[in-house]
Amino acid sequence: MPGRQPMTTTTYEGEQHIIAAAQHILKLLGENKNLTGDFRRALTELDSHLSAMTIINESKRWGFAEVEEQLKCAERKVMRWESNPSLIWDSGPAEASEYIQAVNEIHTVMETLGGLPMNDHGRPKELAFRAQCVQQIAMSRLEEELYHILVQHKQSFESKNIYFPPSVDFFYDESFVSVEDEIVEDTSQRDNSGRESTEYTVDLIDPLVIPDIKSIASVMFASGYDREFCEAFIGNRKEALDEHLSNLEIQKLSIDDVLKLEWDTLSCEIKKWVRAVKIIIRVYLASEKRFCNQILGDFGSLDSYCFVEISRASVLYLLSFGEAIAMGPYNPEKLFRFLDMYEVLADLHLDMEALFSEVANSYVTSEFHDLLRRLGESASTTFFKFGNAIALDASIHPFRRGEIHPLTRYVMNYIKTLTAYCDTLNLLLNDQDVDDPNPVLETDNGQDICTSTFSPMGCHLRSITSTLESNLICKSKLYKDGSLGHIFLMNNIHYMVQKVKGSELRLFFGDEWIRKHNGKFQQHATSYERATWSAVVSLLRDDGRTSLKERCRRFSNAFDDVYKIQTQWRVPDLHLREDLQISTSQKVIPAYRAFLGMNDKNGSDKYIKYTSDDMEKMLLDLFVGSPRSLRNSHRW
Repeated sequence: MPGRQPMTTTTYEGEQHIIAAAQHILKLLGENKNLTGDFRRALTELDSHLSAMTIINESKRWGFAEVEEQLKCAERKVMRWESNPSLIWDSGPAEASEYIQAVNEIHTVMETLGGLPMNDHGRPKELAFRAQCVQQIAMSRLEEELYHILVQHKQSFESKNIYFPPSVDFFYDESFVSVEDEIVEDTSQRDNSGRESTEYTVDLIDPLVIPDIKSIASVMFASGYDREFCEAFIGNRKEALDEHLSNLEIQKLSIDDVLKLEWDTLSCEIKKWVRAVKIIIRVYLASEKRFCNQILGDFGSLDSYCFVEISRASVLYLLSFGEAIAMGPYNPEKLFRFLDMYEVLADLHLDMEALFSEVANSYVTSEFHDLLRRLGESASTTFFKFGNAIALDASIHPFRRGEIHPLTRYVMNYIKTLTAYCDTLNLLLNDQDVDDPNPVLETDNGQDICTSTFSPMGCHLRSITSTLESNLICKSKLYKDGSLGHIFLMNNIHYMVQKVKGSELRLFFGDEWIRKHNGKFQQHATSYERATWSAVVSLLRDDGRTSLKERCRRFSNAFDDVYKIQTQWRVPDLHLREDLQISTSQKVIPAYRAFLGMNDKNGSDKYIKYTSDDMEKMLLDLFVGSPRSLRNSHRW
């Protein structure tokens, strides 16, 4: 036995000499200024291990007294807070720092004990078990502190202060009820500039407490409780995201629930979804990912892992709502919502790639791009079905008073609204072929008015109006009075021309289309005059068989019949009505005055019911849309 002590001492001293020599070499290497950052970190870690070996060797030599005293001191600091209802980090930085130091000391004790040999009485094992119990208590407390800090220092997120361009509203009824012009007058003001240049990130947690959260993360990770930290962190951040979705009025609806919603409710939900998706992805999740990196960026890929776990469920829910919408049905009113949803996702695809860039997260981006494709297909399908719906809109009764048909108003306002989505529609329609009914589109000087006229959207819009014209011609044949059929076509084609001339539609239709359709409604005005007034004026002619009195009677009766009927007809556009009244007057009044002048010497005035002035005034009553009583005769 006496001979063994020198051997133990010699062994200890030999180990200490080796450690000291290694530390000296590390010091010399560290003075080299050309070392890379990774190499310096490796040297630092090696130096820490050598220091730990020194402590372990000291413990082996001198026993457990110092280790046990260190554990007792740290244990007192930890257990003191177990009976205190206060929160450590609310008690000030000194208390928090002391607690973190105590936890670190417990970890050091456990490392030290792990390097010591067991004796017959199991003393190292007893101290290790005791240290482990205290460590578990401390870890549980740190989880509570972490959750409290995250909740207590959450920053208010005023999404209402973030402006994104509003989506287009359009009112639809399957029967094509009247669509008032003012509903869509402002749609040309829609911001179609694409992605905003401003990037939004906000502080979701008060930046002042980030060092506190990082200190908790560091000590929990060092103690082997990284999984517990991540679970607590992820749980809190998921709750915060759910709360924000609720603030954005996003309901958690299943696909079946979405499909059962009435259109008015569904349209409101889609508008909320469009705004929420943009805020969540571009603002909230970008800020959340930055926050995860601030806390966990020093721990490998855990920041990415935690971010995905926090965001995945909510992002996939938002995408599932979009999938339910893309299922149809493809009614015309849905086109604008499809386009709104498609545009917001197309605008956010780079943001999504940045958020979920890792290969392991490809499922989320794959679902995102799949929804983008399906929404594009739904928009295209709906657009084509719109043209079919126009062709199939049949009537069994003529529209009252020959006015502008609700179908005409609806279609023209509908396609006018579509110009706000021209870039998107051109992209979606680019691979589609359509027979263009207006292949030649030139300005007065023979130059193309705009490339928009030859774009896929321009071709499709002109195809739609061609279908509309064909439908209107069919509807005009429902009138028993052919003159009213001409008034109906004149009103409707004139309305189409005015809509094209006074909006962005002009870029897609071109001046040639406008000239052609100006000629069309003017031709219907001429046809009306011929069908109505040529027969009436012909009654004034002397055929050699009819007496002057009879001619005057027949003419007056025919004029009265036209007056009683056509004051009920309506030309809504004031300028068009005045032009038609003037044109009619120019056809009737000169012929009537000539008749009066030729028969003045024959005593015709005793058979005359109206003077030319009376008749000229009465013609101004035509097309106002309300029946008028006949004026008193001048003489009969």
